[in-house]
Amino acid sequence: MIWTNQCQPGPIPVKDAAGLLGVSKSGYYYWLKRNGHDNRVARDRPIVEEMYKIIHKYPGYGYRRMTHQLRKHGYIVNHKRVLRLMKENGLTFKHNKWRPITTDSEHDNPVYPNLVRRMEVTGPNQVWAADFTYIQIRKEFVYLAVELDLHTRRCLGWSLSRDLDTNTALDALQMALYNRRDDSISGLVHHSDRGVQYTSMAFTECLRNHGIQISNCRKGNPYDNAYVESFFKTLKYEEVYLNEYETFGDALENIGGFIEDVYNAKRMHSALGYLSLIEFEQQEENVYMIA
Repeated sequence: MIWTNQCQPGPIPVKDAAGLLGVSKSGYYYWLKRNGHDNRVARDRPIVEEMYKIIHKYPGYGYRRMTHQLRKHGYIVNHKRVLRLMKENGLTFKHNKWRPITTDSEHDNPVYPNLVRRMEVTGPNQVWAADFTYIQIRKEFVYLAVELDLHTRRCLGWSLSRDLDTNTALDALQMALYNRRDDSISGLVHHSDRGVQYTSMAFTECLRNHGIQISNCRKGNPYDNAYVESFFKTLKYEEVYLNEYETFGDALENIGGFIEDVYNAKRMHSALGYLSLIEFEQQEENVYMIA
């Protein structure tokens, strides 16, 4: 044994210690690694079990939202640990990105300037944004039109139809107007792409009749309506891609349930400090009442 100057026993080299125990140096390191792995697995097990419960309820959650949800449930974790556990347990989800074109800009309807490009949105009912996306069911495509409030990110109106037309867009707008019937919409700007549905006479007259200003995206600029595109991505990854809709009725029921019961009511939103839309709107109302 090696002695230090302070007459205290110094550390024994690993090779010598392993020899005293009758094992190889590599065997000792394997045991050490295995023992540490078993302990880590035991520590991670309750977290993984909770993650399975969360992913069952919110199947599209990534590691950031999963981290915040676990913290809400009392688990002290960081995002790196959560990402590792999600990868190890097959809880990450990937899907090929592809979508058909749903915007027909080749028309003679009037097109309006982009009013929201440099606009700072500070409250609800300042800007509503609209767009279409496609949904695939067993034997056909159907189309979803939505209206989002850009401040609260709430989906105020939506309409699912077999037709990619103005009436579908109007149905979503009418739902949004009904849901905000008790609020002032003075100064509201309605923002959409240059598609024929949103620049049609019927749609623009409806906006004018309610005193709503009209704003259109710049030509060929997909980032002008990024918030709605983000909503569509969430909808598809967390609902559409996880299901195989047999009929139009199946799609209508499931998509409507996701929008109203999950996206608007329960799902955490990173841009809102990981609050649900209801929690965020309640927080906003409290601020306005105090002010």
